[in-house]
Amino acid sequence: MENWSVEQVCNWLRQRNLGQLVPKFREEEVSGAALLALNDRMVQQLVKKIGHQAVLMDLINKYQKQKSGLESLTYCCETAYSKFPEVINGKNLKSCFARYKTLQWMSSYSLPDLPYDVKCTLAEKKCPDHSMRIRIIEFLQADMTKYLQGSLYPNSEQYNIVVNALLQAYPFLDDDGNGFLLWKRALKDRFKYVRRPIEDDEQVLRNKCKFGHRRGQTRKSLFAGNKPDDVQMQAEEEPVHLKGSAMDVHITWLRQEYMKAQKNWKEVDDRMNMTIEIRRKMISDKAPLKDILRLFPFLRCPYQLFREFQLLTRVDIYKKIVEILEIYSENILSLYAVNNNPINIMLQENLKLHTEEDTRKYMKMMAACLLLPDVFGDDSSLFVVVDDEVKMVTPVLKVKNPFNMNACEFSLYIEREEITQLDDCTMALAALVAAFHVFDIPCPIRIHRTLNFLESLVFEV
Repeated sequence: MENWSVEQVCNWLRQRNLGQLVPKFREEEVSGAALLALNDRMVQQLVKKIGHQAVLMDLINKYQKQKSGLESLTYCCETAYSKFPEVINGKNLKSCFARYKTLQWMSSYSLPDLPYDVKCTLAEKKCPDHSMRIRIIEFLQADMTKYLQGSLYPNSEQYNIVVNALLQAYPFLDDDGNGFLLWKRALKDRFKYVRRPIEDDEQVLRNKCKFGHRRGQTRKSLFAGNKPDDVQMQAEEEPVHLKGSAMDVHITWLRQEYMKAQKNWKEVDDRMNMTIEIRRKMISDKAPLKDILRLFPFLRCPYQLFREFQLLTRVDIYKKIVEILEIYSENILSLYAVNNNPINIMLQENLKLHTEEDTRKYMKMMAACLLLPDVFGDDSSLFVVVDDEVKMVTPVLKVKNPFNMNACEFSLYIEREEITQLDDCTMALAALVAAFHVFDIPCPIRIHRTLNFLESLVFEV
């Protein structure tokens, strides 16, 4: 923390629900070293509310205690080893330095800056859906691996540190007091998932030899070479051609599971893997969309729609769309073709009502998404319908109350039927692009320039 810049201190404040203090800290140029040097009088000058003062001083004091404990342990280790080298060895020394490394990790770890759309959802204290939970876990796992210098074997205390940091920053994620165990279990499962296919890491191989594999199982892919690695490794040994009753069992289970409030998402993923061949055959044979969705209702879920797209193309469509909107939204809004568009006019009016940087950025991304067809001279009614009835049979987005942060709604329609509701503009645009590929629907001529632009960026052509 001593070496943190002012901006890192500001990020640290936001992660601990002290974002109101950021402007003042930035104005006073409070770096990490300055933060640790603050006394009671300085905190009172910087922070007006007593509650914020108490929280800030408590955080600083906790860090100082951790740092003090770390230095004390280091000194004890070094002193003991110099005096009693014959005693402090083997397991004792290993335990001593393991504790030292854990304290070091505790003192340096801070929750990473989550993706923009995730932060928007969490800032509104909305419980994330399944796909967003997976993205949070993936992000935390990658960040932990970085802190562990590439190791894929955190210890229990390190899992506790990360999950506690998450729940301190976003207390509403603690589902009725069970959130800690659920998030920790998910994080541990993610590390197992990442380790499973690795064959060239010395530490992973050593532990695999030590603890062994589950016997008699392999990880054959339904479409080896065509599936992305992170999806391919989920498939357990299963016949490629499932016939008759075996296929009926999987389809029946999926339909019944879709009706449940609490779903077994891991089992859903496995059974969607097992049934992909017949599903793709139905789609290529132009089976009615209603029949496909009746047998495989989970294709209505954005997470499974994106996952199916990734199976087909090896591309994370949601991640790509987020990058596209973040990079191009300002340029799109500056074009002459959209200056007098009602969407752009509505955007400018709403920007005047909001000063928060994140909210303004999200509004601009939403406007860029809605204005894309106008940029390319395409028919916008084939792309997005704003506060109106959907009349097109091809995939189209429906938006209610755009720019109203409390009442805005996105939906994906195909054949004039609502397929799924979506959390935000990035998820909506990703679902629209994915739907054309997943359901093998030809792109209408009057919208092809817009979709060609998006696909060229998604596939990096």
